[in-house]
Amino acid sequence: MGFGGISIWQLLIVLVIVVMVFGTKKLRNLGGDLGGALKGFKEAVKPDEEEKLEEKKDSAPISAKTIDAEVEKTSDQK
Repeated sequence: MGFGGISIWQLLIVLVIVVMVFGTKKLRNLGGDLGGALKGFKEAVKPDEEEKLEEKKDSAPISAKTIDAEVEKTSDQK
């Protein structure tokens, strides 16, 4: 039993029919176009992800070491 109740032999027969109808060149071009579209989509989404990471860095809580260093600075200045 294969994917969704379809056996491997049925999938191979469908693949052969698709190759015969469209030809390998058209299928190759279709694959390249699909890959280019996905690459463009990823590049378009990437700036949004970078902005979210920068916001997380800016809103990160101050660590205890930073607070200790600030206390030492103010103590030395007195």
